[in-house]
Amino acid sequence: MDIRNLPEPEQQIYRRISRQYQLTFDRLRVGEREIRLLKVANLEEFLAGRDPFADVTNFPFWIRLWDAAMLLAYVLGAQKETAGRRLLELGAGLGAPGLAAAAAGYTVTISDYEEQILDFQRVSAAASGLHGIEFLLLDWLAPPPLARYDLLAGAEILFRESFFEPLLQLFGSLLEPGGEIILAHDARRQSLGKFLQLAQADFAIAWKEQVITRKDKKVTIVINRLRQKTRG
Repeated sequence: MDIRNLPEPEQQIYRRISRQYQLTFDRLRVGEREIRLLKVANLEEFLAGRDPFADVTNFPFWIRLWDAAMLLAYVLGAQKETAGRRLLELGAGLGAPGLAAAAAGYTVTISDYEEQILDFQRVSAAASGLHGIEFLLLDWLAPPPLARYDLLAGAEILFRESFFEPLLQLFGSLLEPGGEIILAHDARRQSLGKFLQLAQADFAIAWKEQVITRKDKKVTIVINRLRQKTRG
């Protein structure tokens, strides 16, 4: 993509990031819309062989477009009756699900914990021709006061057990009554089951598996839909 076609603020962001990383754009087709995602070009060199399923402490989860994030983008991009509905993507990384949701008509806030991650998302939104998205710096351990959302979404966000309780508290404070949470994770993510065991005290949880093929290998992605239980 010719970055000269970006608005000036996003051009400046791109130039600033490019002084630190070699950059490229991924293309993700969601329905009739093409999403362009800014990412680090020399990804394998950057990751240096680190395993996201073995070393969750030091792995930079934000830097890769995960299979779970792609599938969640497809799910959100296919939603109907989205006008006027507010969606928050948590731990968004490259932001594919949130951008797909914006393309589908949601009023979207995309969040993560570092300003530079938000900068990648800002450039991707501009490159995709998407407007009106809010980009939010959000620390799950010390969240600011926020309005509630009709839908919360996240892909590969359950990688650290110390975040489970803060995340559940965040769910309770940010979800509109009658709202829904949609999560997507690789089935190999061992922490997923532990988190859902905690969550089932307050949420009714649906589970669906979808198998996709990536580089001649089959990968199972779990989609969970959570709704708050009514208290009798």
